Amino acid sequence: MDTLSYKTRSINKENAEKKWLLVDAEGQTLGRLASEVAKRLRGKHKPNFTPHADCGDFVIVVNAEKIVLTGNKWDSKEYIRYTGYPGGQRKRTAREQMKRKPFAMVEDAVRGMLPKNSLGREIFRNLHVVVGPDHKHEAQQPETFTLNA
Repeated sequence: MDTLSYKTRSINKENAEKKWLLVDAEGQTLGRLASEVAKRLRGKHKPNFTPHADCGDFVIVVNAEKIVLTGNKWDSKEYIRYTGYPGGQRKRTAREQMKRKPFAMVEDAVRGMLPKNSLGREIFRNLHVVVGPDHKHEAQQPETFTLNA
């Protein structure tokens, strides 16, 4: 009998082939950038994707301060945090958040697209968001990844 036998490979942290990717956020829409970065971090673009393991790539996002928001989101989108005290809810618009912490907008958008469990927290550590074009991961020789290609 001539049959093909395919085995399902279950990938774990040790045998996952992780790469380093460099993404330039200049002129990119925040949500579209975040969804593509989250997919790469999770590993869903790979044929051997394993849902319960960290098999995604490391992603470096540069020029985080040059992202684009469409419509009126610079003034209407709010970032809410809580200090822990009664009445301690604080709000910032996207414009105020960009002035204080430009990298936090990209991080929050990507974090919201990852699983809300211990695996999601572990995967989030593989994201490195940088303000400006220079980053400290030159030794890893990251591949440039373009979103609009």
